[in-house]
Amino acid sequence: MSVGNMYNYFSSKEELAKFAIKYSTNILAEELREVNNMDITSKKKIYLFVKKYLENVQKSPEIVEYFLRVYLSNREVFKQGCEGFLCVGEFVTEVMILLDDGAQKKEFREQEFFPAFGMIMGCLGGFAFLSGENVLDKDLLSYSDAVAENIYRALKYDA
Repeated sequence: MSVGNMYNYFSSKEELAKFAIKYSTNILAEELREVNNMDITSKKKIYLFVKKYLENVQKSPEIVEYFLRVYLSNREVFKQGCEGFLCVGEFVTEVMILLDDGAQKKEFREQEFFPAFGMIMGCLGGFAFLSGENVLDKDLLSYSDAVAENIYRALKYDA
């Protein structure tokens, strides 16, 4: 498709950018929704989610790269119509459900959402970044269980 033809579908580069963010995060949201709907422990959900996230990074690095390098570093482009979590809301909601469900089952401790969300996404985003920079000494997916275990330990309920 030519660049000019894109304007038949999107009114501006900004609208295209917003669509790309919504599209990519909705893919992750759908995968996390599938995990959230499984009848398994919260620990297993964390392990599955981390694996699916890292598989997405490996399979479609351009999507995560776009999110990390465009969305997070060009917030001015996303001011109108993407304020707060509007463009990533479905994904954020699924993370919220994961955390709430784990806390209700006493598998995760009660904690504020934003520190827990930041810890999860900081860890996953960090590995996406390291993978994109080609500095990992092993295959990205080989880190999946260790990353998931660290996230789980940060969230788990200690009686």
